[in-house]
Amino acid sequence: MRKFLCSLLSMLLFCCLAKTGFPQERTQIRILNSNSLEMKKSMGSELKRLIGDVELQHEDVFIYCDSAYLYEDKNLVEGYSNVHVRQGDTLHLYGDFLRYKGDIKLAEIRRNVRLVDKEMELFTEFLDYNVNEEFGFYFNGGKIYNGENTLESKLGYYYPNQKIFFFRDSVKIINPDYTIYSDTLKYNTVSEISYFLGPTEIISDSSYIYCENGWYNTKTDISQFNQNAYLINKEQTVKGDSLYYDRNRGFGKAFKNVELIDTVQQIILKGNYAEYYEEPEKTMITDSALFIQITNGDSLFVHADTLRSRLDSTNTHKILSAYFKVKMYKKDFQGKCDSMSYSFRDSVIQLYGDPVLWSDENQLTSEYIEIHTKHNKLDYLELYRSAFIISQEDSIRFNQIKGKNMTGYFKNGELEKIDVKGNGQTIYFPKDENEIIGVNQVESSYITLFLKDKEIIKINFRTKPGGTLNPLDDTPDSEMKFKDFKWLEKSRPKSKI
Repeated sequence: MRKFLCSLLSMLLFCCLAKTGFPQERTQIRILNSNSLEMKKSMGSELKRLIGDVELQHEDVFIYCDSAYLYEDKNLVEGYSNVHVRQGDTLHLYGDFLRYKGDIKLAEIRRNVRLVDKEMELFTEFLDYNVNEEFGFYFNGGKIYNGENTLESKLGYYYPNQKIFFFRDSVKIINPDYTIYSDTLKYNTVSEISYFLGPTEIISDSSYIYCENGWYNTKTDISQFNQNAYLINKEQTVKGDSLYYDRNRGFGKAFKNVELIDTVQQIILKGNYAEYYEEPEKTMITDSALFIQITNGDSLFVHADTLRSRLDSTNTHKILSAYFKVKMYKKDFQGKCDSMSYSFRDSVIQLYGDPVLWSDENQLTSEYIEIHTKHNKLDYLELYRSAFIISQEDSIRFNQIKGKNMTGYFKNGELEKIDVKGNGQTIYFPKDENEIIGVNQVESSYITLFLKDKEIIKINFRTKPGGTLNPLDDTPDSEMKFKDFKWLEKSRPKSKI
């Protein structure tokens, strides 16, 4: 039993030693050179005063200065004037005063401090450098020069092996093309990439960028901005959960909750993914895409799968195209189609692919529709090929106008005149003192209809018409609608959402 206990105690002791480590031998600071040496006593401790061309060594650290005090019992040295601390061939520290604590390998350098390695130079008034951990930090303001970049902050940490700086409080990067202001920033002196870890602003002559997380490669001018990110230039604002930007290519991408605002054209594009090119200017936005043209009191909203914006041949005016499941909403008209094009030069909206347009009580369809606007209001419409206008008279009856092509004219947002051009046909229900008196069926190549208060008040036939006015009771239901009649009210957009 005693043998077993002894063995157990030995094992426990070995484990404890293994965990804590064996005591390491203290390495003293050595004097390599001094023009003169004086022995002194201070506060009960013996010290050596070294004067002239002082050189000291502690393991892989070499210290140079004009004069120094060496406290051998404390393994501490204080160096004065023209201080130079070197570790290896790459790291050099300079200053007016040094306190070096050998037992913990900590160098405290003060006044006119300069840290130099292959990639950069740091200037500050207060710097502590931990030789063991190989990192330095300043705490009263510092400035770093790295290539074209100048970096400033109140607090900073430098890890020379990783070539990484951490900056805190009033961080500033000055580049010939822009200036970065940040709360917290990480910077790699080799790759010259800045990592933003707090509220950050990037300001240049042409743009302003804000984010709270992200990175910027100052060599390639490629960047990504996250968390409440947005970019503002002279004409546009871009927002998104994440923004990617290549300054040299003039190309950007935006992800999630994307919003592009054109302050000149007064338009907004929204979606969850966007791409943008500066030259030539063009934009693509998709995933719940939405176009908004801002006007006083009556903005135009267009929903689609994908939106594309580009400049026309004059490079002056924008053309907006919408693709797939297009829906439009404005107070004075609504529409749907497969694709749409909007020219800002002449304010013309073109609808393709089974287009349907609603204005007040009227439903308008054809193979292709052009909407001409003036002062952001309907001016006139062009309906090409198989043009068809329907308005509901009551729960079972519909006024109908058909033709090859049609032009509809608006006044104060209401349809007031319709020109039917080719193969004109009408079915409408005339009234006498608000009572329907029959069914009027007319055919003529060219017809002009005049409307007031949303009702037909006059019809002009430019060619000899053929038609009948029949009593309601004598007209079967099949003759009250044209063969290709379709009432699409259920598909009508009811709101901007």
